[in-house]
Amino acid sequence: MSKEVWRAGNMLYPLPAVLVSVSDKEGNDNLITVAWTGTICSDPAMVYISVRPSRHSHKMLMETGEFVINLTTKDIAKATDMCGVKSGRDVDKFKDCHLTKEKAKEVNAPLVKESPVNIECKVVEVKKLGTHDMFIANVLCVHADKKYMDENGRFDLDKSRPIVYSHGQYYETGKKLGRFGFSVMKKKKRRKNAR
Repeated sequence: MSKEVWRAGNMLYPLPAVLVSVSDKEGNDNLITVAWTGTICSDPAMVYISVRPSRHSHKMLMETGEFVINLTTKDIAKATDMCGVKSGRDVDKFKDCHLTKEKAKEVNAPLVKESPVNIECKVVEVKKLGTHDMFIANVLCVHADKKYMDENGRFDLDKSRPIVYSHGQYYETGKKLGRFGFSVMKKKKRRKNAR
């Protein structure tokens, strides 16, 4: 057998490293770095984040049931890491990380201006699962920075230089290998120049 067998663990890597912004009922804001996140449904649009109950942001999430997922880039990688190792109980992460708050459209939690994409979310269910609680949410609104749009008006994620997380390390995403369905697409026949 060419593979080792390990005990059960999380080996689904890499994952997006996102900044989640939250607010409490008094209007205090915080940021938390989350890698346990993802899409769970396309219609209706739904996502999840998983957060340890001991985290400062967990209480805020429970109070308001609102959050914003802010995608991260190489340019804000250091801020992304800091928001995962420092507690909002002790520091103002927006200030210390030199990140800019922007008003959201549907929720009270702020957007991170430096993020290429901000996803406003409303919690519909909380599942207590052990080390983490999973916050299942409806997507209410998505903001995409115009500077990352291509000539066809589509968002070009490669331009934003997104980062991912794997086993305690951050990585910049690499070269695009193909688009959905490329394995079954027929190659276009080249037309010969008939001169």
